[in-house]
Amino acid sequence: MSLVLAENINLHVIPTKKYKTIQIMIRFATEMTREKASLRTLLSSMLETNSRHYPTSTAMSKKLSEMYGARFNVGTNKKGNVHQLNLVLSIVNPKYLPHETALLEEGLMFLNEVLFSPNIKDGQFDLATFGREKNNLQSYINSVYDDKQSHAALSLQELYFSDSEAQKTPGFGKAEDVASITSEELATYYLKMLREDTVDVMVLGDVSTEDVAEQLASFAWGERAVAENDQMYYQKPHGDVLEKKETLPVKQGKLNMGYHTGIYFHDENYFAMQVFNGLFGGFPHSKLFVNVREKESMAYYASSSLDTFRGMMTVQTGIDSQNREKVLRLIEEQRQAVIDGQVSDEVMLQTKAMLKNHYLLSQDNPNAILESEYLKLKFPQSALTDAQWLGKLESVTLEEVQQVAKNVRLQAIYFMEGNA
Repeated sequence: MSLVLAENINLHVIPTKKYKTIQIMIRFATEMTREKASLRTLLSSMLETNSRHYPTSTAMSKKLSEMYGARFNVGTNKKGNVHQLNLVLSIVNPKYLPHETALLEEGLMFLNEVLFSPNIKDGQFDLATFGREKNNLQSYINSVYDDKQSHAALSLQELYFSDSEAQKTPGFGKAEDVASITSEELATYYLKMLREDTVDVMVLGDVSTEDVAEQLASFAWGERAVAENDQMYYQKPHGDVLEKKETLPVKQGKLNMGYHTGIYFHDENYFAMQVFNGLFGGFPHSKLFVNVREKESMAYYASSSLDTFRGMMTVQTGIDSQNREKVLRLIEEQRQAVIDGQVSDEVMLQTKAMLKNHYLLSQDNPNAILESEYLKLKFPQSALTDAQWLGKLESVTLEEVQQVAKNVRLQAIYFMEGNA
């Protein structure tokens, strides 16, 4: 059930007795920009570690422990053209406790405190906490780039989206941008986020919609007028293939490729694209794994993945640097094999079975259910029953898979050459 708490502040309750926990997510969404990515990621760390009434991480942990071991986290992510900041609280269903308690109300009061009473004084966040979290975030970002597989993936993204500052920026921001943020600037942005973001509150569990709505209505949401952002990022394909090579002290080279698919979340060819990705590089029985890695021994790892909010498919491989051209040729041969229909009935069935299993497993994960329900609200075409979803998957034909494989276009190649 969905209710409007205030303008652009929406409550969505998913009543279910399936889980022994109650999941509450408050999501702030805005248009993705490079500047916002760093500000919002640092802000998420500040909100997660303390508040005015729980000024230390120890005090925060003690409060969660008192709520029968509640779990709380604040994180950010980028999805298409939108940047999201999420507060997620998981509490045990009070019905499973030995005595009656108003744990749900206590949990919502805790979220109210964290969100609307941050550790801000005289227009700035607590300086000791701010300095620590700022250093931690810079260290984290640097560690991501120190991991060469992540470095290659982010470098491909930067190359592929070279014309969009927002899209080539990681969702967690840039270390150099974080370095320049002041405590006052972050406090100012926090107030701006509260006023201008679209807010969705998702509650999953054995709860009453009326009870949740009554308590959330008391939050100091304030007035706002924001426009919904188109979550999809559309990039037209270009004729030239962008290439970048870096030489780094690694033993294993990294060859990553970015393809334009033109297929987006739950559009007409969504399920055919899922099957193609599974056949091409998504699973251990895929062509990239079996032929490039196993049969030809040309890669230490080889896989493909989809980003259906940006119409993109990526291929990731770890190779001996001298085999670059051979691997490029082999990868294209695997795509061409699908185009030519070189897919057995057995492999087609296996791919659909793997996709089915992944989908069914996600139905047992409360966080995955929350995300799925959120997407159904934003993209009504994805509001399918289990039977409808599985039916659409089952109905995908080899001819449909061949067509999407044919339309996939290589756009960018990033190569990390090893000199170790």
